[in-house]
Amino acid sequence: MDRPLIILTGPTAVGKTKLSIDLAKAMGGEIVSADSIQVYRHMDIGSAKVTKSEMGGVPHHLIDVLDPTEEFNVVIFQKMAKEAVEGILNRGHIPVVVGGTGFYIQALAYDIDFTENDQDRTLRLELERIAGEKGGEYLHKMLEEVDPAAADQIHANNIKRVIRAIEFYRQTGTRISEHNEAERKKSSPYQLFYYVLNTRRSILYDRVERRVEQMMEQGLLEEVKKLAAMGCARDMVSMQGLGYKELLDHLEGRCTLEEAVYTIKRDTRHFAKRQLTWFKREKDVRWLNLPDFHDNLTEVLDHILQETRELWN
Repeated sequence: MDRPLIILTGPTAVGKTKLSIDLAKAMGGEIVSADSIQVYRHMDIGSAKVTKSEMGGVPHHLIDVLDPTEEFNVVIFQKMAKEAVEGILNRGHIPVVVGGTGFYIQALAYDIDFTENDQDRTLRLELERIAGEKGGEYLHKMLEEVDPAAADQIHANNIKRVIRAIEFYRQTGTRISEHNEAERKKSSPYQLFYYVLNTRRSILYDRVERRVEQMMEQGLLEEVKKLAAMGCARDMVSMQGLGYKELLDHLEGRCTLEEAVYTIKRDTRHFAKRQLTWFKREKDVRWLNLPDFHDNLTEVLDHILQETRELWN
């Protein structure tokens, strides 16, 4: 196959950004961001968005392309990312997908089919009404009755995904969990090099703590204040990002600043753990454990270049 795709992912704060830029420079690649928040303008500090100077001249795609008021989900990501990858391949360059949103990466790497049927919105509106009147837990129990596996995977607070799963079953007669499992077994349409960067849990958690403190020092609270002044509310997709919803709660008087920062650190650690759990389930993954490389990113880079030399030599 002559359609290479390199993926560099891993838990938050592990060090993906610098390694990805060094990798893209070394092999003449372009970077496609697989991050659900970096896609938004004005959301720089909380998303740890790569800066122009850090890019070092390497083209980056899917960064700063939407306003925070706009919808962004896996279907939109997949469409935009596929277009970016095709453009990179047509230019004779190598696409390097970087980010920590595992579901997005899976959607692109295996061309997951997200069957949509928006012709009849009656059912969706009815489910939204039930959620509004009886709450997310009631709706989640409805899902549990028709698709226990999906209910186990989708949190009751994620009402959009709960509705989508019930809707999928009602429209197709197939459980969305079964559909997703079948899609996961698909082979990739690309010559795939799927790397997951990881390190010791204690080091990772320490990096998370330091990153949150650094974000606060850089002005994350001011960034959230500006977003709130722009009309960004907690129910928007963009404001669900770690750091944003917690500080919005503080600004709206639901908690102290100290409590908000504590929650950001705690939930970011939990998020990193969930990311690793996700990647452990994925097929085709090549693990890059930093201790195996003496905690040296240059050694990791050399290893990747050695394994992918057929693509760029």
